Amino acid sequence: MSTTKDGKSAKTAKGSAKAAKAASTVTLTQLRRAIDTKQRLALQGLGLRRIRHQVSVEDTPSTRGLILKVRHLVQIGEQAK
Repeated sequence: MSTTKDGKSAKTAKGSAKAAKAASTVTLTQLRRAIDTKQRLALQGLGLRRIRHQVSVEDTPSTRGLILKVRHLVQIGEQAK
């Protein structure tokens, strides 16, 4: 372990328990086109570009919020890593 100027020990752990845990992913397929700007921006944020385009995104609360906005335009499939 290394020490700082104050003589206190510094942690040298390489990542937290959360980072060590494998993140699950969600597979999205765009089925319909966006009607307004908000929907178009949500689809862009998810990485979807066109109808029948399929992407895998990390399952986070922010991603779930975007999916909620366009849930009628996409098909959702879960994958656990």
